[in-house]
Amino acid sequence: MLLKDLAGEYIFNCQCRKLSKRTVHNYELILGYLLDYLSQEHGITELEQVKPQMIKQFMMSMQKKGRKPQYINDLLKVFKCFFRYLFDEGYTDTIITERVKNIKEPKVIIKTFTDEEVKDMVNYYSGRDYLSVRNKTIMSMFFDTGIRLNELITLTDDCIYNDYILIKHGKGDKERVVPKSPYLSKCLFKYNNIKKSYFDDKTIQFANVFLSKTGKPLTHEAIERIVRDAGKECGVDSSIRCSPHTCRHKYAQMQLKNGLDIYSLQRIMGHENISVTQRYLEGIRNSDVIKAGTKTSPLMNL
Repeated sequence: MLLKDLAGEYIFNCQCRKLSKRTVHNYELILGYLLDYLSQEHGITELEQVKPQMIKQFMMSMQKKGRKPQYINDLLKVFKCFFRYLFDEGYTDTIITERVKNIKEPKVIIKTFTDEEVKDMVNYYSGRDYLSVRNKTIMSMFFDTGIRLNELITLTDDCIYNDYILIKHGKGDKERVVPKSPYLSKCLFKYNNIKKSYFDDKTIQFANVFLSKTGKPLTHEAIERIVRDAGKECGVDSSIRCSPHTCRHKYAQMQLKNGLDIYSLQRIMGHENISVTQRYLEGIRNSDVIKAGTKTSPLMNL
């Protein structure tokens, strides 16, 4: 069968599984890279002609182009899901990528914001108008909950409870709860009041917590700009990427530094694998580890 037809079927299956539009779009692009490579370099357009060696050669070509191991492994992850689907659906007798191994990734220490930078970024939007209060609440929610960007965009009013937030559409469309501090509760209370006043004479058609000034759900780009502008104006180190995901990194590291166990953090973050959560341990400074270790000393707590 033609690979492009099978890729189309797989993408349709992803849509049926209610994966996010961004995820489906990325899968479509990544599978396109592989199909273009197989066609141009090997003259192959049909599934029956694909060999594991060709997938390995594609990975090598990515390495020669200077792509990082993590990027290549992310591509391979999509390929593996695709060929697993084809096997499950009976299109192949074997999983073509079964013996294609990931490239070894170097250990990367995740650099995040300092505590002072977090304070400055949260307080950067200090105005009393709708947009300023909204933006400050967004910054507070990122640092207080470790919520993902898309989760924040799709968050609705009925998911906000007294001491926690219900994430209905997490990664893989899985539900989870994340704790909410009194500080964030206060920010949300203030934001909801000004939001109600701002849209008093307008009809709101969306139940999303965070809305644009015209009453529509915010885009990924709009929220990324809110975080980026705060980081830039607060003089965050240029080596650190000012993004919602970096806020998530900081949240995880602060929770670990403050004594939260890694398994509880895994549940809060919505990680399927504990190894993903363990990455955040690498960025914690030795001095913080020593301080935490002293606080939890067995003899000092007898």
